[in-house]
Amino acid sequence: MALMDELNAQMKQSMLAKDKVTLSVVRMLKTALVNEKIKLGHDLSEEEEKSVLATELKQRKESVSEFTKGGRDDLVQQTEAEIKVVERFLPAQLNKAQVGDIVDATIKEVGAKGKQDFGKVMKTLMPKVKGQADGSLVSSVVKEKLS
Repeated sequence: MALMDELNAQMKQSMLAKDKVTLSVVRMLKTALVNEKIKLGHDLSEEEEKSVLATELKQRKESVSEFTKGGRDDLVQQTEAEIKVVERFLPAQLNKAQVGDIVDATIKEVGAKGKQDFGKVMKTLMPKVKGQADGSLVSSVVKEKLS
């Protein structure tokens, strides 16, 4: 598991640097990966690892929006710092133009004609961009292209 080795190395580095935020996030990521491994009953594939990390990132992004609504700027800053740590371990995120290109190719692939084919497009598209693009961005681009 290359990711687990990377997390262990980062954990040691964070301990030496006394970087509490990074250390805390790395420990949470390791725990999430181990829990997923136990749940599935086998070593995680690279795709499964990315999926766990994407879930952790999504949870933190949702927390930021909730904290912002609640006026908790202290928690917003802390959670944004955690997001930066999680993003270090994920592959580079696709921008809107790149997602648009993949969406166009997928629409042609499944032969989608309009909004009624949204589900078909998303079902085929999501495995291609898993861990590389936010689901809400992908969804909005698909809706835009099918309109």
